[in-house]
Amino acid sequence: MANILVVDDELGIRDLLSDILNDEGHTVELAENAAQARLARQSARPDLVLLDIWMPDTDGVTLLKEWRGTGLLTMPVIMMSGHATIDTAVEATRIGAQSFLEKPITLQKLLKAVDQALSRDAASRKPAVEAADAQAPAASSSDLTVEAAMMGGQTLPAAVDLSPQGQQTFDLDKPLRDARDAFEKAYFEFHLAKEGGSMTRVAEKTGLERTHLYRKLKQLGVDLSRGRRASSVP
Repeated sequence: MANILVVDDELGIRDLLSDILNDEGHTVELAENAAQARLARQSARPDLVLLDIWMPDTDGVTLLKEWRGTGLLTMPVIMMSGHATIDTAVEATRIGAQSFLEKPITLQKLLKAVDQALSRDAASRKPAVEAADAQAPAASSSDLTVEAAMMGGQTLPAAVDLSPQGQQTFDLDKPLRDARDAFEKAYFEFHLAKEGGSMTRVAEKTGLERTHLYRKLKQLGVDLSRGRRASSVP
């Protein structure tokens, strides 16, 4: 999951985007103007910035130019506006913005733009990482913990052990409904851990609508924060 900086002078927009991105397992920093965005850029080191164009102190395009000119445009930036012209969007893209979102922003467009920007950034960094890996000795699978594997290690186990005792078991003497609920709970906890708590990816993996998935997890008593905690283990 990524560290995302949201820069917008409207409190409602900041809160909405923060809720959505937090729900997807991302860490979100908020800034209401360019001055706060500069400080957040230096301290939080975001992996992605959602930047509003029209702000009271310094507009987003000017801030984008500033970051590019000072060598601080090292992360993908998605511009946002409800009043920008096509020329403004083209200019922002020419300066270095990854994409442009028109307000009001739909959930589907937001998540798609964020995933694409993070994927492109990861792909652009991959050659450098592969070159570094080629010079370093490869770690054996025995050196990798489950957490390290989930965070990009070389060997990913076929199944993740979710029980605190170190072994997942099911009581087959239970009535069918109870045994099925226990299995389904373990099943969803496994996918939540594997996808870092992302409800969108879990819904895609399990073939359920997000609304149905939420209801199912609540019914089974699944801890929704578990997957996020697992993905954050160093």
